[in-house]
Amino acid sequence: MTRLQQLFDEQGQSPWLDNLRRGWITSGELQTWVDNGIRGITSNPSIFQKAMGTGNDYDQQLRELAQATIDDAYWSLVVQDIEDALAILRPIYDASDGQDGYVSVEVAPALARDTDGTIAAARELHERIDEPNLYVKIPGTAEGIPAIRQMISEGRSINVTLIFSLDRYQEVMEAYLSGLEACEGDLAHVSSVASFFVSRVDTEVDRRLDEIGTPEALALRGKTAVAQAQVAYSLFLETFQGPRWEALVARGAKVQRPLWASTSTKNDAYSDVLYLDSLIGPDTVNTIPDTTIEAFEDHGTVARTIDADPEAARVVLSAVAEVGVDLDDVGQRLEDEGVAAFVKSFDELLATLSDKAEQLGTA
Repeated sequence: MTRLQQLFDEQGQSPWLDNLRRGWITSGELQTWVDNGIRGITSNPSIFQKAMGTGNDYDQQLRELAQATIDDAYWSLVVQDIEDALAILRPIYDASDGQDGYVSVEVAPALARDTDGTIAAARELHERIDEPNLYVKIPGTAEGIPAIRQMISEGRSINVTLIFSLDRYQEVMEAYLSGLEACEGDLAHVSSVASFFVSRVDTEVDRRLDEIGTPEALALRGKTAVAQAQVAYSLFLETFQGPRWEALVARGAKVQRPLWASTSTKNDAYSDVLYLDSLIGPDTVNTIPDTTIEAFEDHGTVARTIDADPEAARVVLSAVAEVGVDLDDVGQRLEDEGVAAFVKSFDELLATLSDKAEQLGTA
C-alpha cells in the first residue's frame, strides 16, 4: 500500500494531484497516479502554461483549430484535457458516491474581480463539460463570493480557490451553506471544496518576521501557515454541525471539505513534506504537486495531525499578531498576488500559443 492510499484508508484524507498535462493522459501515467492513490486532480492557468508551453503534445489539435481565435483554441485544448481526465477519474467518483474523482478547471483569471462575468463563465464551463465530477474553480475574492453562492444554488459543483485568510474562509463556507439553502430539490449531487493556500502564507509572513528581526519574531518563522490551516479546520468542524447543517443533510448535502493547496515547500530550510505531514485529518483534501508526492512516498508520515492541538495553533497566530504581523493584510496581499500571477500565466500562455500557431502555419 502506498502512503497516498494510507492517507485515505487510515486517515480519511483524499490526496489529489496538483498537475495535469496531456502527455500523462496519453501515456497512461495519469492512470498510474490514480492506481497509486490519487483521488482527484486540480489545474490552474500556471499548470496549463507549463504543460502547453513546452513539447509538442498539443500541436496536432492546435493545427486542427486553425480557424479559431487563440482564446478559443486555448479553451478547446483545456476542455479536451479536462474531459479525458474526467473519464479516468470517473470510476473513483462512482465508487465514492461523489466524494472524490473530481477534476478542476478554473474560469479565466481576469474575471476574479467580476462577479457577473464569473457566474457566466462558470455556468458556461459546466454546460460545455457536462460531467458530474467536474469542479469549476472560482477565486475566493470578495467578488467571487456571490458567484460561488449563485453556482451552488443552481446545483453546480465548485472548487473555491485562492483562500488565504480565516475571515475569507468563513465567507466561503457561508456562501456554500446559503447556496445550498437556495438550491431546490435533492442536494446529493452538489459538491464543493474550499482551497486554503498554505505555503505562500509562510513565505509572506516569514518575510515580515525577518523585517521585524526580534528574537520573538524570528522564533515564529515557518509556523504560521500550518497554524492557520489547523485553525481553519476547527472552523470547518464548527460550521458543519448543528440544526442549520442537519436540515441540509436531510436533503442530501455533503460538507464542503477544506482542501490544502500550495503544499510544496518553498523554503529549503523546512521539511519538503511539512505541509503534508502537518495537515492530515478526516474530511480534508490535499492537492499535491507530483514532486512533493514523490517526497511524501519516500519519507512522509501518515498520522492524524490536523487537530492534534488546536489551541496551540491559535497561540501561534496570536503570537504572530503580537510581534506586529497583520494577518489580514497578509491575506489580502497574497490574494492580490495570486490573482495577478494567474492573469500573467494566462496572458503568457496565449502569447505562446499564438507563436506556436504561427510556427505550425495555422495562424
